Amino acid sequence: MVCLAPSVADSERAFAESGSGPDELGFVMDDVRALLVVNETFSYYPDPVFEPLSPSGVLELKPTSPLILKGRNLVPAAPGASRLNYTVLIGETPCVLTLSENQLLCEWPNLTGLHKVTIRAGGFEYSPGTLQIYADSLLTLPAIVGIGGGGGLLLLVIIAVLIAYKRKSRDADRTLKRLQLQMDNLESRVALECKEAFAELQTDIHELTQELDGAGIPFLDYRTYAMRVLFPGIEDHPVLKEMEVQANVEKALTLFGQLLTKKHFLLTFIRTLEAQRSFSMRDRGNVASLIMTALQGELEYATGVLKQLLSDLIDKNLDSKNHPKLLLRRTESVAEKMLTNWFTFLLFKFLKECAGEPLFMLYCAMKQQMEKGPIDAITGEARYSLSEDKLIRQQIDYKTLTLHCVNPENENGPEVTVKCLNCDTVTQVKEKLLDAVYKGSPYSQRPKAADMDLEWRQGRLARIILQDEDVTTKIDNDWKRLNTLAHYQVTDGSVIALVPKQNSAYNISNSSTFTKSLSRYESMLRTASSPDSLRSRTPMITPDLESGTKLWHLVKNHDQSDQREGDRGSKMVSEIYLTRLLATKGTLQKFVDDLFETIFSTAHRGSALPLAIKYMFDFLDEQADKHSITDYDVRHTWKSNCLPLRFWVNVIKNPHFVFDIHKNSITDACLSVVAQTFMDSCSTSEHKLGKDSPSNKLLYAKDIPNYKNWVERYYSDISRMPAISDQDMSAYLAEQSRIHLSQFNSMSALHEIYTYIAKYKDEILTALQKDDQSRRQRLRSKLEQVIDTMALAS
Repeated sequence: MVCLAPSVADSERAFAESGSGPDELGFVMDDVRALLVVNETFSYYPDPVFEPLSPSGVLELKPTSPLILKGRNLVPAAPGASRLNYTVLIGETPCVLTLSENQLLCEWPNLTGLHKVTIRAGGFEYSPGTLQIYADSLLTLPAIVGIGGGGGLLLLVIIAVLIAYKRKSRDADRTLKRLQLQMDNLESRVALECKEAFAELQTDIHELTQELDGAGIPFLDYRTYAMRVLFPGIEDHPVLKEMEVQANVEKALTLFGQLLTKKHFLLTFIRTLEAQRSFSMRDRGNVASLIMTALQGELEYATGVLKQLLSDLIDKNLDSKNHPKLLLRRTESVAEKMLTNWFTFLLFKFLKECAGEPLFMLYCAMKQQMEKGPIDAITGEARYSLSEDKLIRQQIDYKTLTLHCVNPENENGPEVTVKCLNCDTVTQVKEKLLDAVYKGSPYSQRPKAADMDLEWRQGRLARIILQDEDVTTKIDNDWKRLNTLAHYQVTDGSVIALVPKQNSAYNISNSSTFTKSLSRYESMLRTASSPDSLRSRTPMITPDLESGTKLWHLVKNHDQSDQREGDRGSKMVSEIYLTRLLATKGTLQKFVDDLFETIFSTAHRGSALPLAIKYMFDFLDEQADKHSITDYDVRHTWKSNCLPLRFWVNVIKNPHFVFDIHKNSITDACLSVVAQTFMDSCSTSEHKLGKDSPSNKLLYAKDIPNYKNWVERYYSDISRMPAISDQDMSAYLAEQSRIHLSQFNSMSALHEIYTYIAKYKDEILTALQKDDQSRRQRLRSKLEQVIDTMALAS
């Protein structure tokens, strides 16, 4: 039997949440009075109270979101697990309930639309509001259309960008292919010209080789070679001269020399100098060179110091988070310059026996090829060039003249046949004559063009002195043009002579007449009754500042502010420039290949790999292992920066460091292109070519991959060679020290190094005082003794 609890009037419903019981409880059953009062416990609890769903009474939800009904008194505080049986209807559909003290969690089936929410518990029923359930898509039709349109537009933009990118990539590829095709076509077009030029050059070089077999390559002696590398541009360095000093100064310098042979002192000295802000890059190079000259007789000790400095440099490079590939890239430390000098000392024998010959042949081939075409005496530009910067950019009409030069050493001897150009200046002709007459002779031992006069002879008496400038020089406005053979109308087959300036003969007979080509000068020359009077009428080249005129030869200097469009004549299209570069490159290709192959071979021309190269490469590998550097590119770059870029590039760009020769500006520019190609061959990075790439990279684009393979094979072959024992290296270094022991004046070198001691003595003494090992060896007091003695002497 189920009975509803007796209802309570509203005024009496203020029950405690813990429950309230009536004083008396009873039942009315069919007028049975015995049960009107029953002594049983009966407790009332407050009704559940629910909060409205929202202030408006309507709550919006998505289908998958649960409905949370918040309220209080949802669970009676009766003893035991007393619960009310709740039923929640969404419209007519009941939902699954989860009950807690303050809320009901209602999960309903998949419904949409507007539904009334009803809560039932026993005789209790309550509606907290209405539920608006939206479908999954909360977007309105306009929103959907807008988003769709925007997405479509974005897609179109992306597609357009991709198409543009693809087209640009395709255009770039097409441009590169077209450029490559143009290069191929140009190479084909100039192939015949190259073959002819190469055949002619080979004939010249063959003759040169035969002459070299007799006279030999004009190598500089060891001392001059070392000085040009160690102290470039300084001809008469103090370390070459004997130094006259007082006895006490000599004693002090001897003690200073002993200090330098103490490794800890020398390292502290170098580190202290490098820490000074006023110690410039030039100072670093100078100190490194002075130390190496002072230690020429102690190469084993110098090598140990160099290894320690390089080890410190590697540690510093890696600690400073610099990219490892930057190591040894520049000469920013004493160690780097010492490394260059170390290779300079130890590779001289290899240069003389092996690498010197192909380098000299390249220089000679390059010089002869350049001189086959016009070369501007003022700008240094040439028709035949590897450098676009030194290419004559206009058409120059010229003819080749065969001249017969009287031998200046023996006028009665056979004449020397020389090919010149009618556009050559007088000085250029003199240089070519001297090259022909004194071929095979060292440049320093032959007469200089400035000391000789060029004499054009016709018969025994008719002679005329040709000069770059004389009274016949043409002047147009502010431009003065240097005299050429064409200016003097020198003909093919003419006889000329080189005579010393102080002995120039001006024996011009009144009875003799010049040929028709000289008639225009006849009256002018006959007014000169004596050599002196003629000489006074042919002034030397006048400086621009004094005369107010600007000199030119083949092309007017286009850097002048008054340059007008077209002053340099008809410009050729760039294709023709490239053709000339290609022609020159193809002609010289064999000589470049020979040089590179010789340098990048472990055993070539019967000469084994120098021990110094294997020893230093192994040292770099040890350092890489020490720092756990396994990247092949880093190891490769270290070796490239160490030897090829630090030593060989310097030698290739400056062959006059090795040979007794003269290097003019056009040869220097072409050698720089070869040196750049050499550097690119040692690089591990790929160079992407395009229409804006430098011409030298385009010229050697097909060759560099092959050269790179040579370099990689070279490094690999060296790494597989057995390591050099310390005993063998010590013996080798001792032998090199013995051979070149007296090349430099060590006293003068020490005196030069001491100038840095005098300049930074306080900092050096402080560094020696702070160091424990220096204090144990009493290095500070010994240096103070040197300083005191030198101070007294001065």
